[in-house]
Amino acid sequence: MRRELTRFAVAGTLGFIVDAGVLYIALWAGLGYYAGRAVSFLCAVWTTWQFNRRFTFTPSKSQSLLAEWGRYLVAMSAGGCANYASYSAVVTLLKPTSWLPLFAIAVGSIVGLMLNFVSAKWWVFKKTTVEPDR
Repeated sequence: MRRELTRFAVAGTLGFIVDAGVLYIALWAGLGYYAGRAVSFLCAVWTTWQFNRRFTFTPSKSQSLLAEWGRYLVAMSAGGCANYASYSAVVTLLKPTSWLPLFAIAVGSIVGLMLNFVSAKWWVFKKTTVEPDR
């Protein structure tokens, strides 16, 4: 489990980089802190799903990629809600600076990490056991 948590954290770091990069591009394009974060969150979730399904967990062979992506998106949305709430609180409470979005994403990422790990390990990538015929 320690190896999975470490790899999950690596995936989270990659997701953080994608999240921050896409958010800054969205801000530059005029989307604002909240709409830009919705777009950047979806990009980050897709990135972490790709990493986690290949390197962290063994995906179930019995479900389609689309079903797995849907489960992953739903699971990450729970942590994403906690993440987004924390992000929004930081953006609302602190004075706007060039570092504010990055700091707010970091706070949100830490808050959502454990909830996301638990839901990914025990729901999305849950190993299904097949009972042998007797």
